[in-house]
Amino acid sequence: MDGDKRADIKPGAFVLVVQKQDQRSGKLTEGVVKDILTNSPNHPRGIKVRLESGVVGRVKKILS
Repeated sequence: MDGDKRADIKPGAFVLVVQKQDQRSGKLTEGVVKDILTNSPNHPRGIKVRLESGVVGRVKKILS
């Protein structure tokens, strides 16, 4: 499932995100969602979240 709809993402979900500095390379970071930072219901480049590790990025794939 892609991460462009806010309703699909819940705190505690396991996701793959792309960090700002990794957008060119497309390197993905996995982690568990702590906070959802995007307020709009959807975003074409992915909903921005903060992971429990402190990493901030846009959700590219929801794993669980």
